[in-house]
Amino acid sequence: MKTILQIEDNLANKLLVERVLEPYNYRLLHAADGETGISLALDENPDLILMDMGLPDIDGQTVVTLMRQIPELQNTPIVAITAWPAATALQMAKSYGCDGCITKPIDIKSFPDLIAKYIESAI
Repeated sequence: MKTILQIEDNLANKLLVERVLEPYNYRLLHAADGETGISLALDENPDLILMDMGLPDIDGQTVVTLMRQIPELQNTPIVAITAWPAATALQMAKSYGCDGCITKPIDIKSFPDLIAKYIESAI
């Protein structure tokens, strides 16, 4: 069973991701802030990290930078979940060290396929 860590402070967004991914038998973990997210990532070694870029304690860009400096997390796919404009979102996410980007509002029809592709890319 693949493990996905969602680092997201917005409860509605957290629940949406959980509901959409629940039928796919992923083990879903959640952190509401960056510090907890880093700690959980180290403890659980997830197969994919979904990173909200606007967190209450440490911004997502800093969290990604810190994670990329940890040897155990260097090859873990990190995907930004962001409300940035679609035209610049992917470029910005990659410049921050993310492997990809999914824009908000999340398209629930394509979301599961995108998640599967990001997990497969790490194998």
